[in-house]
Amino acid sequence: MANRVHTSDETSPGLVSTGQVACGTMSRRPVGSSHRTHQDTASPEASRPAPTGFEKSPSAACGPRCPPSSSQRSSVSIEVELDGTLVDRQTAVRDALTALCLAHDFDTVTEQWLRAELVDRANPDNFVRLREVFGLAVSAAQLWREYVDLMAAAVTCRPEVLKGLARLRAAAWTIGIVTNGASDVQRAKIAVTGLARLVDGVAVSGDLEIRKPDQRLYELAASRCGRSLIEGGWMIGDNPAGDVGGGHQAGLRTIWLRGRHWPDELAAPNHVVDDVTDAITILLNETE
Repeated sequence: MANRVHTSDETSPGLVSTGQVACGTMSRRPVGSSHRTHQDTASPEASRPAPTGFEKSPSAACGPRCPPSSSQRSSVSIEVELDGTLVDRQTAVRDALTALCLAHDFDTVTEQWLRAELVDRANPDNFVRLREVFGLAVSAAQLWREYVDLMAAAVTCRPEVLKGLARLRAAAWTIGIVTNGASDVQRAKIAVTGLARLVDGVAVSGDLEIRKPDQRLYELAASRCGRSLIEGGWMIGDNPAGDVGGGHQAGLRTIWLRGRHWPDELAAPNHVVDDVTDAITILLNETE
C-alpha cells in the first residue's frame, strides 16, 4: 500500500505542519517497534522535560509500511510543515521587514508595530491595519505585494534539507507540504527555495480558509499527492498542536522538531528531533 509524508506555515516556525508539504505515509513498523532509537529525556524547551513516551531520533522523515525491494518499491508518503521545519521563516521575516521599512522610510514606532504584528503569521489584513493605524499613503495591496516579493528574496532552504528530500524521493517516498498561511506568500517561498520540484503536492490554509489542525487541510494535502489519509503516513513539524496534534487527529504518525512549549495535555509524538534532517534520516531508515 502506498505511503506518504507531509511537511507544514506563514505562521511561526510542516506537509500535512513546518511552517509549515502534505502527504501521509504508511509505516513499515508499528509504533513502539524495535526501530526506536534511544528514549528522549531532553526537554521540548531548554528548561522542560520532554513528555513521557517521546523518542529522540537522528532524523525527521517518514517510512513505508513494507520495506521496498530493489526491483519493486511501493510508494510512501509524508506531510511536512513549511515554516520552521523546511525553511527558517523568522530570519526571512526579519530581513524582509528591514528592507520594506527602509524602502518606505518607516519610523521606529511603525517598524516595531509591524514586526510585532507579523511575528507569528502574515496576511494582507496586517497591512490594511498598518495603513489605518499610521495613516500611510501607500496602499495595503502594494505593501503586501512588496512583502511577498521580499520574503521570496530572503527565504532559503538549506542544501542538506533539499538533498535529504531528494533522497526520500529516490527511495519512493511521496512528499507533501501542508502549511498555514496566505497562499501567495507560502507558494512563493516553496517556488524560490527549490522545494517545488521535490514535492508531490502542496496544501496551504489560504486555499480553503481553514488552518491546521483542521483535518480537512491534511485531507487536501493527501489528495494533492494522489493519496488518502486512510493509507496512513507521517507528519513532520515544529508546532505541537497544529502539526503533532493535527497529525494525530488525521491518523498520521508524527515527528516533532523540538523548540516550542509542549502542552502537558497533548499526546506525545512518535519521535522528537532537533532538525528536519534528523527526521529525514529516520524515514530513510524505514526504507532500508
